Amino acid sequence: MNRLLHAFLSNHVRKGNLEIVSPGGGVASFGDGSGPRVRMRITDKATERKILTNPDLAFGEAYMDGTVVFEAGRIYDFLDLVLSNVNTALPSPIAKFLAKWRVWTRRLRQRNGHAAARRNVAHHYDLDGALYDLFLDSDRQYSCAYYESDRDDLESAQLAKKRHLAAKLMIEPGMKVLDIGCGWGGLGLYLADICGADVTGVTLSEEQHAMANRRAQDRGLADRARFMLQDYRTLQGPFDRIVSVGMFEHVGVGHFPEYFDKVRDLLKPDGVMVLHSIGRFDGPGDTNPWIQKYIFPGGYIPALSEVVPVIERAGMKTTDIEILRLHYAKTLRAWRERFMEHWDEAAKLYDERFCRMWEFYLAGSETAFRHQDMMNFQIQFARHQHAVPLTRDYMFEAEAALRRRETERLPLRLAGE
Repeated sequence: MNRLLHAFLSNHVRKGNLEIVSPGGGVASFGDGSGPRVRMRITDKATERKILTNPDLAFGEAYMDGTVVFEAGRIYDFLDLVLSNVNTALPSPIAKFLAKWRVWTRRLRQRNGHAAARRNVAHHYDLDGALYDLFLDSDRQYSCAYYESDRDDLESAQLAKKRHLAAKLMIEPGMKVLDIGCGWGGLGLYLADICGADVTGVTLSEEQHAMANRRAQDRGLADRARFMLQDYRTLQGPFDRIVSVGMFEHVGVGHFPEYFDKVRDLLKPDGVMVLHSIGRFDGPGDTNPWIQKYIFPGGYIPALSEVVPVIERAGMKTTDIEILRLHYAKTLRAWRERFMEHWDEAAKLYDERFCRMWEFYLAGSETAFRHQDMMNFQIQFARHQHAVPLTRDYMFEAEAALRRRETERLPLRLAGE
């Protein structure tokens, strides 16, 4: 085994039971022997060198290509063991330099003009829709769920997320609501059906656009829930409320001023917006290069310190911030377990290499939320500080009212589907 890689793992992996089989057949053990055994084989020296010099990119590629294989445990078990010991440490000077270089040059990769934004969205969201049915909830909520208790399953947690956001938005019947990055329409349909809002949703994904409008038609909500294949930057307002869930990660740090200036112009003077996004606890950084290349090109997970000042400079008032810590780890675990149960179906849609890529994506994302300072934030802001009540009690009261309304509306709707 490469001496530098061996030294790095020896110094950092103090807990757990890890065995690595080198290309020459030698076995090296790391950790204190506690917990389930994880045994990984590196099949050739070239892969070993790549992992040493650029692990953030090379390890995922090696797993996809089959030059890293697991003889005990799976990729999640390995990532959970290693990252719980190592966190964000890197094994070589070259790897450390590349990480710094990516931060210095991140704006180049996050240039998301209109054409680039559409290409980047299509790369991920215009995959075969049957893939998402394999692991998402029945409403196709592809963002962090809100677990009100450890007993919640994925379906109830995703419904709770929609309810939680609606409570913060304080929607009255007939209000005009904009959903930026509407996905397959689930949140917009909830706001139209349960809250009585007049909803406009925008997406750059052709697949999402078609399905969202089809769902609105099927549920008899097309008169107050319309979804457009349009860049939010081309919209005209005003709107009483704006919500955006899981879209801000695609904006790019260089476009933050453009985003919040546009949002300000779209909001009525007494309007309110809630922004739900993945965030970083540890300050500004850069997108993992494997994620950038294979999953979310042009994407970036921001730190709060990069977002709140831009809201201020846009002339808006931050009225509430909530941090969701391990909610996404729980969501991703549910997605990963469901995907693994439907592996064969996913392989028929694509192939085994794609399945390994998707498994690595879900496992790597979950362990990042458990061990690498990732979280979600919800920021509520307005153009005027009097747009929201004095205390947060209204949120809890609104959630209780929405829960009662769901029992009246949702069973009837589901019976007709």
